[in-house]
Amino acid sequence: MPESGALLAIDYGTRKVGLAIGHRLTGSAQPLEPIRYRQTAALFDAIRQRLEQWQPGRIVVGLPLAGDGSETDMSRAVRKFAVQLAELDPRSEICFHDERMSSQNAARGFAERRSQGRARKRDAARLDSMAAALILESWMSEHPHG
Repeated sequence: MPESGALLAIDYGTRKVGLAIGHRLTGSAQPLEPIRYRQTAALFDAIRQRLEQWQPGRIVVGLPLAGDGSETDMSRAVRKFAVQLAELDPRSEICFHDERMSSQNAARGFAERRSQGRARKRDAARLDSMAAALILESWMSEHPHG
């Protein structure tokens, strides 16, 4: 994948999936509208649409590890999700990134904007996608060339 290629980040949840798009050229990520779903088929249909729209060369999936870095039930569910994602989009390279602090950091950022009067209901609804953006920015800073 070229260094300037688009990157998609996913913050997987059992009812809502946060998404963010980023680009190596800018080194930043932008939250997208999250996907709310009840059935796995609906989730993958929505993801397929985003993949067609953005055509990322790499997908960075947040991996929710335990505080000590060990696997959790949720991290195993995320790995299973990533296998299905790879079948859906064999063109994009899929990698994982430790997301232990992303949700807390997204919530902290939302609380700071709220205290300054800048947060909106839309921001609260996109909290998972804000976490996905943080995951992607963290991944890009740790992998500047690849």
